[in-house]
Amino acid sequence: MACAAPEADSSAAVQAGQRPVWAQSAVPLTGGNSDYDALLQAIGDARFVLLGESTHGTEEYYRERARISERLVRERGFGAVLIEGDWSPTMRVNRYVRGEVGDRDAAQALSGFTNFPEWMWPNTAFRDFIERLRAYNLTLPPERRVGVYGIDVYDLFEAQDAVIAYLSRVDPATAARARASYRCFAPYDRITTRYGEAARRASQSCERQAAQVLAEVRRLPRPAGAAQAEEHFAAVRSAASVAAGEEYFRTAFAGSMAWNVRDQHMARNVEETAQHVARMRGGEGKVVVWAHNSHNGDARATFAVRRGELNLGQLMRQRHGADAFLTGFFTYSGRVRAAPEWDQPSRVYDLKPALPGSNSDVLRQAGLPAYSLVLRGNRSAEPELGRERLQRAVGVIYAPATERQSHYFEAQLTRQFDAIIFIERTNPVTPIR
Repeated sequence: MACAAPEADSSAAVQAGQRPVWAQSAVPLTGGNSDYDALLQAIGDARFVLLGESTHGTEEYYRERARISERLVRERGFGAVLIEGDWSPTMRVNRYVRGEVGDRDAAQALSGFTNFPEWMWPNTAFRDFIERLRAYNLTLPPERRVGVYGIDVYDLFEAQDAVIAYLSRVDPATAARARASYRCFAPYDRITTRYGEAARRASQSCERQAAQVLAEVRRLPRPAGAAQAEEHFAAVRSAASVAAGEEYFRTAFAGSMAWNVRDQHMARNVEETAQHVARMRGGEGKVVVWAHNSHNGDARATFAVRRGELNLGQLMRQRHGADAFLTGFFTYSGRVRAAPEWDQPSRVYDLKPALPGSNSDVLRQAGLPAYSLVLRGNRSAEPELGRERLQRAVGVIYAPATERQSHYFEAQLTRQFDAIIFIERTNPVTPIR
């Protein structure tokens, strides 16, 4: 389907200094406490609030997601913040946030994120959010404290260590069996790509062993105390991370749809964490998810559907309906932190102005430097923002020389998200190290 150009009368209205009709429901972001009143009203009683980003290296996205999350935690009883990060290093942050003995500050807790991209979570904006969340948690009893958990799938080896360590403390016999099963991975020297390459041959796959350990850990009785229940949950999710990582790398190197494997595991992680929060807090498990727009929007409203791809936002909507609220974050121009290639050092790039007629170009026509806009039930937004347009996505790599081919795809904004946050000009995140 071709991407439509912007309507001529809309452009003429902007040139004449008139705001589009849909822009009248945009709420300016001023930094005040009431900035997100309309957004929270639209979220209502939703249990799953997904907060996106159109780049992995923009300061304002972290800052505004933190502001929204803190209100959801304090005012709506949300019990966890889930991030597009690996389980093991995020669990270290979780222990710090929950007030457990260990790291002296958030920066040290975030030092567990040692792999590329080194700026995505160990940055000053996320660090400051973690410190505020810890301070809030320390005013609460342990079972009511808000957790921070990772939902990604790359944690193949470190998660094995966590499983063995837990089982060695609570069930040595099961630990011995798990240790024997995980020896299947030993020949690959803790190198995920080496495992993925070998696992294309069924005889060298460790799928059965990873699934067996996960099943055994799941069968362990859940302890009663808050701290013990948290440790048990961590062990289950660690074993699940091994199984997820095994499937992801095996699928990726086999040339199959690894994206779908990844997002299906993400959805499972979100749902099981919500169940854990519900058990801990004695009510509904409400969670916030921080991930890229490409995960958190509904893939059925984008080019991805033509490639047979699904994503987290689509799965949450299909399974939970209005209980899932999807919010996208966009910008027009500015600067961004990214890398030129995978595993290369990051740098700050000038982010090119959005292409004419793209979603970000149209969103700029509201004439506000920063605003939120609820799309769910907003009839005024549909005529213009419901059209298929180009949309920019920058991950950890930015290729400005080939930006149109590398970073744009077609999407229908009003079907993709329930709300959007637009900041016209944005700045790069600052890495802690």
